[in-house]
Formats: sequence, C-alpha cells, structure tokens
Amino acid sequence: MDIPNTPVPDTTAFLDDPQRKPLEIDTEQRRGPALFRWLTLGMEHVIAALLVALIVSVSANVIGRAILNHSLPWADELARMLFIWLIFVGAAAAFARYEHIAVDILVHKLPPRAAHILYLIQHLAITSLMGVIIWGGFLVISRASGRTAILGVPWNLVNISLVLCATFIATVAIWRAWQSVQQIRSPSAIPTTGDR
Repeated sequence: MDIPNTPVPDTTAFLDDPQRKPLEIDTEQRRGPALFRWLTLGMEHVIAALLVALIVSVSANVIGRAILNHSLPWADELARMLFIWLIFVGAAAAFARYEHIAVDILVHKLPPRAAHILYLIQHLAITSLMGVIIWGGFLVISRASGRTAILGVPWNLVNISLVLCATFIATVAIWRAWQSVQQIRSPSAIPTTGDR
C-alpha cells in the first residue's frame, strides 16, 4: 500500500507552549531575569566541569584496576561526591530551562488565563516542596559533623548541594508564580525580555 507524499507535520506546535513564554528563562533570547540567566549559564559550566572530573576520577580507577592492578580508593569516594553535586546542579539548571519531564496536554488546550492558574498552582506547590527540602537540608547540615572516610571531606560540603539546588528552584518558582499572577490579571501582556 502506497502512502501519498504528504509533508511531515511541524511538531513545534505540539512541543512549544505559547502560554509558557512569559515564564521561560532563555539565555539566548534574553528572556527572564538577568540573575537567573547568569546563574543558569554558570550552573551549566559547573555541570560540564563536574562531568569531566567524574569521568577522570572513574577512568583513573578503572585504569588503576585493569592496568596497574591497584585500586584507587579515593577515586570511588570522589566520584560519589561529584555525582551528587552533578545531580543537584543539573536538576536546578534543568528547572530553569523548563527541561524536566511534564505532562502539559491540558495546559495546551486551556485559554491563557486558565493555563496560568494551573501554572500558578504548580509553582506554588513546587515552592512549598522546596521549602520543606530547604528546611530538612538545614537540619541535616546542622547535625552532620562527620567527614568522608578516605578523603576527609566534610559531609556538609556534599549536603549543601541539596540546599543550594532547592533554594534556586524555589526562587525561580516564586518568580514564575508572580509572572503567572500577572498573566492571570492581564493575559494579553507581552512577555518582558532583556536585562532587569
């Protein structure tokens, strides 16, 4: 059975959400507060550095075991710490760029005001959850006084990654909630761009 030569549909209509434009932080198009854009770019550079350090650490241990027949015990511990930092910095950067997985079929079908009501509820829930994580993170930091077994790095150097990630996500969520409030009040408002 032959299929007629029909053009491939443009998928950007399914993937792009015009309701979300006022909430986006885009470093290339200079959308969103300048501080968030700079922090996002900084986090992406930190992610690259952490990934390189993680690869070097794991590779050194593999080479040590396979070729030199000698394991590097510190490499395993360092890789764990780098991986924890990589997870939390990556989560914060992905949140800033709206790259976390989301089911947004309902938001696509709603009118602008209703869509931003859902965005407001979503970001208030995220802010609340991040508040709980920040509070719990500070409890862990205040009670942790130990150091890692081999490298002797204070555990709080690892634990602070969770608090920093949650603080950034909460701050961005509060900004997005405020943007949603503005869109609810005036759905025809043009998203602001440029430095603030």
